[in-house]
Amino acid sequence: MAPKYGFRYGCLLYLSCLLASFVEPAMGSTRKLSALVEEQPFPMKYHNGALLKGKVTVNLVWYGSFSAIQRSIIIDFLESFNSRTPPSPSVASWWKTTEKYHGGSSAVVVGKQVLDQRYSLGKVLKTSHLTALASKPNFIGSVTILLTAKDVAVDGFCMSRCGTHGWTHSGKARSAYVWVGNSETQCPGQCAWPFHQPMYGPQTPPLVAPNGDVGVDGMVINLATLLANTVTNPFNGGYFQGPPTAPLEAVSACTGVFGSGAYPGYPGRLLVEKSSGASYNAQGVNGRRYLVPAMWDPETSACATLV
Repeated sequence: MAPKYGFRYGCLLYLSCLLASFVEPAMGSTRKLSALVEEQPFPMKYHNGALLKGKVTVNLVWYGSFSAIQRSIIIDFLESFNSRTPPSPSVASWWKTTEKYHGGSSAVVVGKQVLDQRYSLGKVLKTSHLTALASKPNFIGSVTILLTAKDVAVDGFCMSRCGTHGWTHSGKARSAYVWVGNSETQCPGQCAWPFHQPMYGPQTPPLVAPNGDVGVDGMVINLATLLANTVTNPFNGGYFQGPPTAPLEAVSACTGVFGSGAYPGYPGRLLVEKSSGASYNAQGVNGRRYLVPAMWDPETSACATLV
């Protein structure tokens, strides 16, 4: 099986993107840098390639040590995509924005899970290891989500990326994959912001994580980003702006924006759970609360937030 490599989402480290915004707005940036700056719409170009529509099965590979609670946070998040009676604001309503990309809905269905608790390829992984792990279960025609534990070092993790999405192929069949790492002990100030004090830039107080786990709640943000980018641009021919080697995609075009009024270093106005003080903007199944990033709305040419 010859691996094909896809994208790292544009501005993979939230803080590096936010810092860049202070110097010069990134191409297509729509964040308000001050009250006097107007948002400028830009087109998210469709490159006439395949999108993932209809029933999208996601299979998970857990690489390393994850507790049962940590796994349930991620699974509940994925199960929330298609909740029929979602509380408002909901993960399901956030995901519905993907329907505006060339029409049609993407119903996410959780498929198989693989536990690799013995670190079969060690605790230091290269990009080639990610594609090998993603293609090892041979889930042809589905999306494989590879999640690495907090003690797993991955090439480029923290330095230039918090996760990635791409694809592998077997013959003519192509399968998309997503990788997200747990940054709890390696770089929470970069990949788990705003649930941790930022490493650089404005030193705003960190938010309280809605599920009480800075690393995993940070993974949810990155997973949400990459799944939306994957269904709208799975094989390098979907929706994106800029060069294909460093594209702005459905959610990476809205980096750092979670609520209305967001600007570099400030995630925006959010909801706060009274008893715990946790910040969130979306509700899911089993009483879960999550913080999901803004998604580019192709109909309004703006970053759409839930609150």
